[in-house]
Amino acid sequence: MSNLLTARLDPFVALADDGISMRDQRDLMSQPFFSLAKGRRTAPILYEAGGIRVEVHGFPEHGMATIWDADVLIWAASQIVEAADQGLRTSRFFRFRPYQLLIAIGRGPGQSQYLRLKQALQRLQSTVVLTTIRHGVNWRRMQFSWINEWEELVDARGQCHGVEFVLPEWFYRGVLDRSLVLTIDPVYFALIGGIERWLYRIARRHAGHQPQGWAFELRHLYAKSGSAARFSDFALDLRRIAARQSLPGYDLFIQLEKAHEIMWVVPRRLSTGTVDGCVEPIRRSGARIIRRSGARTAANSLACNAKRRP
Repeated sequence: MSNLLTARLDPFVALADDGISMRDQRDLMSQPFFSLAKGRRTAPILYEAGGIRVEVHGFPEHGMATIWDADVLIWAASQIVEAADQGLRTSRFFRFRPYQLLIAIGRGPGQSQYLRLKQALQRLQSTVVLTTIRHGVNWRRMQFSWINEWEELVDARGQCHGVEFVLPEWFYRGVLDRSLVLTIDPVYFALIGGIERWLYRIARRHAGHQPQGWAFELRHLYAKSGSAARFSDFALDLRRIAARQSLPGYDLFIQLEKAHEIMWVVPRRLSTGTVDGCVEPIRRSGARIIRRSGARTAANSLACNAKRRP
């Protein structure tokens, strides 16, 4: 890269993957920034709640960045936090070998995976995000792409010796703020479904390690996901995930309360932790119809019964 932007940035050479904990950025975990489907999506995501607005647009050539493409950002965040912990200088200008990233996020180093990585970089660059998150009372709308630019380092024989990309300032500053970063279970990368991956990030972001967990109305989860599926199909997927109990570190319970379906997310074990040790107060997401009395007792009873089963 030779433009004015990279000329002002010192490159950050990715660290060797030696047991680096995976970190995710809180805003990306709780807002609908990515397509949950593997197919090409060009229909925009438009979401507004609590004074926060998120718009995501994907261009027809590549489509919108998917939740699998977000693995690249999780890896980058993990590298930045680890380097900062070691007292090293970081930068949003990354330089790395593809196999470093692919191995770290649980994918093989083969040619097919490398081609998928390039497609992910294309989607991350072509996706345009507009949001008012993290701009305080005097808010303004920020516009950026997940990757400002990227480039392969290829020799005369076509052999790739590395990749460079530049992260947006909005994302980079969000990672440097330790209160906005959470560790995640490495099993996350083995989750297959898009809604399943998204639900884990929601659970990790909101329920954390709180013994009482967190409650969500399914309609609220649907709006918060940005899913292009019908609500009935989305809700069916949630019920199936709850039946499988496939989220690492969390148990899921769905209850019917006054004609509304409520999902409880209850921590199963302390498999992950915050970077800064901060724990949020217990809250509920999605609807005022949730009552403290019956729902919590039932959810805790279900959790206890599940633990007693052989």
